Order: sequence, then structure tokens, then C-alpha cells
Amino acid sequence: MHRIALLICAVGLSFFFSCQNQGPSPETPDSPPRSPEEELKTFQIEPGFEVQLVASEPMVEAPVHIQFDQDGRLWVLEMRGYMNDMEGSEEKLPVGSVAVLEDTDGDGFMDKRMVYLDSLVMPRSLGLYKNGALIAENNALWWTEDTSGDGKADVKTLVDSTYSANGLPEHTDNGFVRNVDNWYYSAKSRLRYRNISGKWVRDSTEFRGQWGIAQDDKGRLIYNYNWSQLHGDLVPPNYLSRNKNHKPTSGIDHGLTIDRRVFPIRSNLAVNRGYIPGTLDSANRLQEFTSACSPTVYRSHLFPESFFGNVFVMENAGNLVKRNVVKENGILLEAHDPNPGREFMASTDERFRPVHGTIGPDGALYIVDMYQGIVQHTAYMTDYLREKTVERGLESPGHMGRIWRVVPKGYKAKPSSQLSEASTSELVEMLAHSDGWYRDMAQRLLIERADSQSLTLLEDLVKSNKSALGSFHALWTLEGLDSLKPELLFQVLRESEPWVKNSALRQLEVVAQSDEAVMEQLEKEMVRLSQNASEELALQLALSAYVISPESRMEVIQSVLEAYGNLPLIRDASMSSLGGMEWTFLQSFLKGEKDNADRDIFMELLASAILEKGDSKEIEMLFAEINQPQIDKNGEIILNGLAIKASQIETLGQIKLSGKPALLSREDLPLDEMRKSMLNGVFSWPGYKPSERLASQTTLDEAGMKLFAEGRQKYLATCSGCHGNNGRGASRMGPPLAGSEWVLGDEVRLSLIMLHGIEGPIEVAGKKYDAPEILPVMPSHSTMDDRSIAAILTYIRNEWGNQAPAVTGRTVGTTRVLNQGRVYPWSASELNAHMEKLTSASKP
Repeated sequence: MHRIALLICAVGLSFFFSCQNQGPSPETPDSPPRSPEEELKTFQIEPGFEVQLVASEPMVEAPVHIQFDQDGRLWVLEMRGYMNDMEGSEEKLPVGSVAVLEDTDGDGFMDKRMVYLDSLVMPRSLGLYKNGALIAENNALWWTEDTSGDGKADVKTLVDSTYSANGLPEHTDNGFVRNVDNWYYSAKSRLRYRNISGKWVRDSTEFRGQWGIAQDDKGRLIYNYNWSQLHGDLVPPNYLSRNKNHKPTSGIDHGLTIDRRVFPIRSNLAVNRGYIPGTLDSANRLQEFTSACSPTVYRSHLFPESFFGNVFVMENAGNLVKRNVVKENGILLEAHDPNPGREFMASTDERFRPVHGTIGPDGALYIVDMYQGIVQHTAYMTDYLREKTVERGLESPGHMGRIWRVVPKGYKAKPSSQLSEASTSELVEMLAHSDGWYRDMAQRLLIERADSQSLTLLEDLVKSNKSALGSFHALWTLEGLDSLKPELLFQVLRESEPWVKNSALRQLEVVAQSDEAVMEQLEKEMVRLSQNASEELALQLALSAYVISPESRMEVIQSVLEAYGNLPLIRDASMSSLGGMEWTFLQSFLKGEKDNADRDIFMELLASAILEKGDSKEIEMLFAEINQPQIDKNGEIILNGLAIKASQIETLGQIKLSGKPALLSREDLPLDEMRKSMLNGVFSWPGYKPSERLASQTTLDEAGMKLFAEGRQKYLATCSGCHGNNGRGASRMGPPLAGSEWVLGDEVRLSLIMLHGIEGPIEVAGKKYDAPEILPVMPSHSTMDDRSIAAILTYIRNEWGNQAPAVTGRTVGTTRVLNQGRVYPWSASELNAHMEKLTSASKP
């Protein structure tokens, strides 16, 4: 009996150790530097996967960015001067480099290193092109080239001295993605670059992200911010900015998820705001993103099919990598965490610092691990973090780094394909490859080769219509070769998927502007397509209408708005194409139905744009149009929009009219005295020039009025669907905001509702609202920046008879920081209790 018991105990002990060996080694009280083999044991990875070492120090040091070239060699950007001590004393030294790593025996481990370029100061961006690369360091973007074939740069030409100008790695241009449109885009930047006829061209674009940038299969740019893990563009670059009279509120910088929760497997005391309650949980683990970076879109098929299109986000402060499932919802993108409570990858090693990710030609996820104690730049390091860094011995050593590969269990590495040796026909076939890496690389190589024999092959690929992805990339390859034929593009409009048609529309815009016959045919096709377009196609039709004649433009946009005018992005896209003809379009709107909330919003957008344009003749005609014996609903909407817009125009009397409009002399003008004053203040006419605006009868100063005006447009795009254009609420959607004590009360409490959401029953002005009368939950709007939230709150606190002080971006930002860790909506009672606690804590 005793022997049997010992046998059972031995079997159980063996099973215990077997299970433990499959999990990560536990964290230790200190955080010593570990060897790669030791660090490997600290990883927890999603079931079915394993982590493999690709390279480590001394082969790589302080890696921050990687890219594979056409032959599977790995280019590594090394920011060796970054925070090797508390002062960042090596930052100004030319110690950075770009190395090329190679796996010569095909075993998956890099065994050869060649320095392509060294003596760089804090390099942070890398974009491969032909036999060289765009490389950025502090205050300079260089075109570098290896002309001798020895693997080392022997040409270094300055492209842009403004790139990364402020030198702060967390807050300046970084990262490159070569988008399907053949431009190179950066994060934290308003710049893009392209090589045209052998010269690098710089162009402006919308501002995006913070650290790292990627694209999905449809060429949408994906990025993030350290506090908000996943954002992206829903429209192609530089479309929504076409109309200078309208500022869009959607489409660019769209937050894919409000989920900020992270699940580390070790304590994270050494984070910058660890002293703030809610930043860490009871186990001292980070509760929400604080250093999100480098979103990486999985565009391969090595992983299970459910992973295709997922986006991995690096969180170096929490020592983890999050996985997001991304889905299309019409023209929107949405994301969610498939495994709440457990991350795709996490480590018990505090020095595991994932700062960049990419998908290799083998379909594996490659993760750049800077592997050092300090990741917070000295310019933003708090006293708390300094203390914890020293306490935990994280200030040294520097000059380490690893690159890891995540693969399905049992995966064996294979030698890389040598695409530089592929024939032109092989590269064209590769444009329809199932994996995005091959499609992107084939497109780039075909454009760089400029082989005339590829043109027919590319056209045949499009005409075959066998692969939407193949047609998509073939079209943009032809665009890069400046060899698009209108007849081919019109064929695409008749036969292809909507998102491929969108590319043809974008390219026909360019051709049509120099060919009248093409323009005439394009107008007919766009009018035809607009009659029964999907959301996706309608969006591009609205954007592309900018180039066609005013008559056709009117017809296309009217059709699009009739079908999808309830969507803020469709409204913004339509406005982007109406620059200069807002008055013409508004005239047609004035003849339409008067009981349509979406139409009312668009009419107000048009009126605001007319005032922004400042054409006195158009404004006088508009005033005459609405100056009816009884000002109707249309007139009220337009006047209100004009008055709010007027508060953003700083120069008194800026718009010169021929005389005082009869409309502005009316006693029954449906505006309060304040708005009358704001409206009058932007006009002058013979014998009259305003010297000052009426002193505010509200609590708003000039800065507050600007926030108020910004907030109106943002409210219409984001909030009016639930709370109504008039703030009175909407049946089965949201409670009223007019006269609401929640709106007029404490600005911190109101900010918390916007940042975290609120759920369950709520009482407003003595009436209880609950599902199904309203939605059960108002979601968080935490993906919005502080100023946008402040603008909306300032607006709703001073509209519909409400009157309360402005909410500043500083208030929202402070509230966001001081209430970290809150990842679920508040209940009304819980929020009020929280506010009482905050009030008590602030008393001496």
C-alpha cells in the first residue's frame, strides 16, 4: 500500500512539472538581464503557437524596426543611442546603424550580419526601394543606395531636413509603410514620399498615429496611439481634405475599438504613471494600454484562418502583444479581443519590450524586442518612474535586443524565396498570391523593374477577373508604371468587386482631368453606378465626384445621400466633393422634404461651408432665399448653423456685403441675442463695420465659443443619432441632453461618461429612462482625443437653453489619466458614488 502511494505521488509530481514546463517561468523580485534562452522560458503564448529566436545581441542591438527584402534578408534599424542610462546620454552620438541579417543555411536563425549604414543619430524609419533605402534619423530623411553591390550604402542624399525635426522619438515622424498607392507613409507625421522618375517627391497628407504604421489588404492605413490601441483610415489619403470650406469629423483616425484592457502576467511597477490609482491592479499589473505601438496586420495564411486580418498590437510597458479580430461593418471597421483575460503573447520578463512587428515571407509574426530596462524617454519620465527604474535595476545594461518569430507549433523554417531572381511573369502571377507580403513585394519589384513586357500581363490579370486581390494590385502596379488605359479601368467598373471598382475610380479621376472623352464617359458611369451602389462603392463615388462636372456631381451626390445620408462618413465624403458649389447644392436641398433629420444635418453643413467660403454674393442670395414672411424650418436650421460657424471667424467684419441684409433687420429672427451678435459680427457693409461682438451672455469666453462651434459638428456626427439634433433625445436610443443635470453638472463626471460610457437606468430632470425606452448602454468615446471630447461637452452644456462653463481639453486629459484602469461603463449610482469619493479626497 505504501509503495502504491509513492507511485501515485511520483506520477502526479511528474505531471506537475510537465505542465509547469509548458507555462512561463515565474517573475522574480528583481529583473536581471536574461539570456535569450532564459527569456524564451518567460513567454506565455496562445495555445497552438510557439516562439522561436531569430536573432539576439551581439548580432542585433537596440532594434526598433525591421523589414524583409525581396530575398528574405532582414533589415534591422538599430537605435543604439536610446536610453542606455537615465539621462539618455548617448542620444546625440552617431552610434545608430542599419544592419542586414541573413539566414545562410535556412534553419530560421540569422547567422550573418552586414552593416549597411552606420554613424546615425537615433534612426527611426526605414523604407526599402530598389537597391537602397529611405532612412531617417534625427532631423533628416536620407535616400541611401548601394551602387557597388557590396551590401553597404555608398550614396547618402538628403531628401527632407524636416523629417523627425524635434528629435523626440515618441513624438515625431517614424516608421514607413509602402502603401498600395505607391506612396510611403509615416506615423506621427503629415508627410508622405514617392519616387517619381528617379526623384523623391514630398507631399502633405493627414496626420496619423504615434509609433508604427501598417496597411490592410484593401490598402487602408492602420496605426495607433500609446493610449488607444487601434485606429485606421476608412478612406484613401487626401480625399476628405479637398474642400477647404469643410472640416470633416469622420473617416480619418477612426477608432476601431474602445477596448483598452491589457492582461500582463507580471507586475508592472516601473510604468510612468504607476502611482496613479487605477493604473495598476491589486497585483500591481497594468490595467490598460499606456504604450501601445506598431499595429501589425496579419495578411498571411500560415496561422489558422481565424487569424487572417487580425491586428497585433505591441505593448512594451506591459510586456505583451495583444491580438484583435477586425471585421468590416459596412464602411466601418470594428475590432474586438477574442480572448479577454489572456493576451496572445506575454512575458514574465520585465525587459521584454516589443516595439515593432511585421509579417515575414514565411507568414510568421516577427516581433522586435528592444530588450532593455528603460523604454520611457527621459523627456517624459516621472520622478516615480525614475525611482522605480533604479530600485529595480533597470537602468542598465543597454545595447541588447532580440528578434522573435511566432509560428504554429511544430513549424520548421524553410529557405527564403529569392524574388530578385523571379521572372516578370512570375512576379505578375504573385500579385494574386494569398499572402499580402508577396503581393506587396511583387508590386514594388515590378514597378522598380519597369519591364515593358509586364504591361500586357498586368492587363490580362485585370481582365481575367479571377482574383480581386490580383486585379487590385495589378491596377496599382500599372499606376506605378504610369501605364493605365481608360478602357481597362472602365471594364473594371462594369465587372469587378466594389472595392476594386474604387481603385479604378481613383485612377480614372487622374486620366479624366486631361481627356474630355474619358471625362464624359466617367460621368455617365458614375451616375449609373450611383443609382444602386453598395455603401463601399457609394463612399468612393462621393469622394471621386469632386472631378466631374457640377451637373453630374449633383446627380451622383444626391443619389448617394438619398441612400446613405444617415452615415456621417458619407456626409463628409459628399462635402469633400462640393467645394465651391455648396450654394448651388443647398438650393436643391431647400426644395426637398422638411422632415428628415439627416437632411437637416447636411443642410447645416452646407450653410457653414458657405459662410467659411465667404462669397458675399452667395451669402446675400442665401439670406434672400430664407427671408420669407414666415421663416420656416429650413431657415431656422440655416441661421443656427451660420451663427455657430460665425463664432469661429476671428476677424470682425471680414465678409463685405453690398448693404445690410433685410433678414438681419428682422425683429423675429429665430436667434437669441448672442447668436445674432455673432452672426452680425462677421459682416460689414457701407456705413457699418462691427467694432466688437456682444459680450457673451453665457459663461463662454472666446476660446469657449470656438470649442462650442467645433463641438456642434462633432456632436452631429457622433451623438445626434441617439440624442437628437435638438438634444431632446431619440426614442429607443438615448435620453435628452437639454436641461439634463448630468450635462449641466460636474464637468469631471460628464467627462467620465464620455471616456468610459454609462449603462442601466438613468434619471434626467425627474424622469427615469431605462431599456427599452433607451439603449441599455451608452458606449465609451475614449478613442477621441481630449479636445474633441471637450468640444462636444462644451457644446451640449451651452445649447438648447443649457448654460454651463466650457470643458477644456486639459480637464478631459487629466480626468483620463487620473481614472486609468476603468474599462467598463459606469452605472449612475456607481458614478455618483465615485464623484463623492473624489470630492472627499480633495478636501483638506
